[in-house]
Amino acid sequence: MSDKRIMNAPAIALDDFVEGVVDVYPAKAAKKRRKHIVVRDPAEKQRIEANERTIPGIISQRGCCYAGCKGVVIGPIGDMVHIVHGPVGCSYYSWLSRRNLFRPRADGQNYMQYCFTTDMEEKDIIFGGEKKLKAAIQEAYDIFKPKAISVLATCPVGLIGDDINSVSKEMSEKLGIQIIPFSCEGYKGVSQSAGHHIANNNLFKFVIGQDDIEQKEHTINILGEYNTGGDTWEIERVLNRCGINVLSVFTGDGSYSEMRQSHMADVNLLMCHRSVNYIADMMETKFGIPWIKVNFIGIKSMAKSLKKIARFYDDPKLTERVEKVIEEEVAKAEEGIARYIPRLKGKTVILFVGGSRAHHYQGLFRDLGMVPIVAGYEFAHRDDYEGREVLPDIKVIADNRNIEDLTVERDPERYNPRKDDETLKRLKEEEVIDTYHGMWEDMGRGTMAIDDVSHKELGMLIKKLKPDMVCSGIKDKYVIEKFGVPSKQLHNYDYSGPFAGFRGAVNFAKDLDMLIHNPVWKLTTPPWKKKPVLKADLTVST
Repeated sequence: MSDKRIMNAPAIALDDFVEGVVDVYPAKAAKKRRKHIVVRDPAEKQRIEANERTIPGIISQRGCCYAGCKGVVIGPIGDMVHIVHGPVGCSYYSWLSRRNLFRPRADGQNYMQYCFTTDMEEKDIIFGGEKKLKAAIQEAYDIFKPKAISVLATCPVGLIGDDINSVSKEMSEKLGIQIIPFSCEGYKGVSQSAGHHIANNNLFKFVIGQDDIEQKEHTINILGEYNTGGDTWEIERVLNRCGINVLSVFTGDGSYSEMRQSHMADVNLLMCHRSVNYIADMMETKFGIPWIKVNFIGIKSMAKSLKKIARFYDDPKLTERVEKVIEEEVAKAEEGIARYIPRLKGKTVILFVGGSRAHHYQGLFRDLGMVPIVAGYEFAHRDDYEGREVLPDIKVIADNRNIEDLTVERDPERYNPRKDDETLKRLKEEEVIDTYHGMWEDMGRGTMAIDDVSHKELGMLIKKLKPDMVCSGIKDKYVIEKFGVPSKQLHNYDYSGPFAGFRGAVNFAKDLDMLIHNPVWKLTTPPWKKKPVLKADLTVST
């Protein structure tokens, strides 16, 4: 997925700046943080530390294991009831905050607008909450008659020992529907990445491969797309125009029924590498379905991904149709963004976003003539930065050993290679399938990659680099804007979108133009410039 329009960052003595950043920490913490910050030099073999526990006391963007499981992967499935076993605050935190939209299917089932919780209180922590969980499952079934229910554990559940697995099994047998437990207590792993893994495991064990259907021509699954602001629908519009059928999406606009059939697709299209790469690998091992790393964010990236899909199928009629759609859609999109490029060209941007968005949006910014200068993830692993070729060198740390790694084997009856061995080998050599080189292959010399950035580091970056735009999440959006710098949320799009695909690129350009050129930023005075702030020194007794 290399982007040949890589732009080098403006000439700044970044190495000295990085040393100044880490010097604000105590020596031991500084030594650790230094390994998470890399000034890019594509000519050198570089390494970044990632997927390690955040240093206590440092405020970062990360969420918990529960947030990754329920808030990211499981929550967007709209035709299931999702019951959170825990305090009401955990349920509320993950309820519709990411704007994952869902379109009801023919059966009319749609539970996206509901927030289901056992509302654990002090007495439940003391005496246990299993009876309350059973009652919640029964009540949800009696009222809504869902086809399936998920049960998601929060921190107190693991601490007091409530057995959600046995409760789910008991109630599943009683009600005759599938009830899937997710032991995603927030403290597991080092970040929400652990929750992604747990969600992938149980979707694979309990949902994928349950219903066989007749295979259709040119049928794909989209993995790691969450329909923020309607992104999935714009992607599907273009794919359908090309003659490509979407069987299921994991999990934006996601349907439980469709995911049960997902093993019948020809190929998986992998958007967010971190959140659903586990399912991509397991489906290939068990069912013989290869995966293609795609990027549907940006005009050129969208077109390139469509061409990769056409190369996989190697069908002259499909290829001709794809090329025609690309020509028409690109022309309209480039016409749509043309008026904004002169106003955005040369503007610099910093991106700190989870998933693959910090990578994907760099191509869209380049479409608009903007220059990404710093990027990083909240919860990435080294392969998200450096590429999957480093996977053999990554050691599982103690914090992640409680996340189950499934042992997957070929299905003796349903394993079905989608291409012959020679073709699969060629497609892999051509980097069409089963290949991802990571984010920083598309980052030019002098740019910076920072893993798990802290609020302190972000503030220092803004003061030093003076970016025109920072893309981040809700936890630091308003901190950023107090500096007088506009911030665009790329977790929920600030109630805008869609931003994916060709039409999404035009929407994005319009939003950025309004945001960057809003005169309010010149009128902003940070509160710390109005009055003194508290200062403290660390005194170490000897």
